[in-house]
Amino acid sequence: MSAATLTSKGQITIPKSVRDALGVDSGDRIEFIEVAKGEFAIVAASHSVKELNGILRSRRGKPVSIEEMNAAVAKRASRSR
Repeated sequence: MSAATLTSKGQITIPKSVRDALGVDSGDRIEFIEVAKGEFAIVAASHSVKELNGILRSRRGKPVSIEEMNAAVAKRASRSR
């Protein structure tokens, strides 16, 4: 079990083992989520943009080419005239 001491300014230093387990580093954000009265969960709120890769599924199932994008834009533009 890790422990920290609260300073007079209301600050704590998160123990290295906890920072490592959360995968956080200097400058990262941490959220405190109340799970019960007087009990909080600590959750890393900062994530790398690389972690977002693949979270949205395409309806097509394959990447769209630049040519297909240009054709879709041209088709939509011709409808609005």
